[in-house]
Amino acid sequence: MRLLPELFANNRIWAARSRRSDPQFFERLRDSQAPRFLWIGCADSRVPADSIVGLSPGELFVHRNVANVVSSGDLNLLSVLQYAVDVLGVDHVIVCGHSGCGGVRAALDAPTEAPFELWIHPIRALYRRHRAEIDALDDERRWRRLCELNVRAQVSNVADTHIVARAWARGQKLAVHGWIYSIHDGLLEDLDVTLDGPGPRLTDEPDRAGLSRTEPDEPPSR
Repeated sequence: MRLLPELFANNRIWAARSRRSDPQFFERLRDSQAPRFLWIGCADSRVPADSIVGLSPGELFVHRNVANVVSSGDLNLLSVLQYAVDVLGVDHVIVCGHSGCGGVRAALDAPTEAPFELWIHPIRALYRRHRAEIDALDDERRWRRLCELNVRAQVSNVADTHIVARAWARGQKLAVHGWIYSIHDGLLEDLDVTLDGPGPRLTDEPDRAGLSRTEPDEPPSR
């Protein structure tokens, strides 16, 4: 505790408060993990997943990265998804973006350096496909709209994984949702793009809200 003693002090307070309010709290956490939800969200420090939806430890399985990107090459995310679906048997996968997302904003600005630039490349490609629609908006709304389109694309990417496809093929109950969290008022918005089984998807057209089913652009060279 020589370094960052305030965090250790906060931890002791939290642990004591949790045990006072529920003497069996840690025993239950130790013995089992049975969340119904997997949250795929942004790493932004202003978006605390459990707190937003009022859930306690043990009720929400969480993966977070910059701009809540779902990439077929991200073994970390795929491992989390596989464990959540195949082992924990979650009923819902929630892809949650947020207003004011720095990763999405960067995709509207000039290119930056690797590895960050490589990471946000899919969002830049999404922007290019919807450029006419997005550029017709004012700056704040452009940012918000790309955040929404990014969530929709990532919902589609989750549904396209072999993990989710296999779960649906065996009849497992599983729905993939797309939400947006507002850092301005703390409220969630359902983007109404839930997928709960195999079937046709909306096409990625510049003039409408839809899930991306197009082939990705070539990533930038390293």
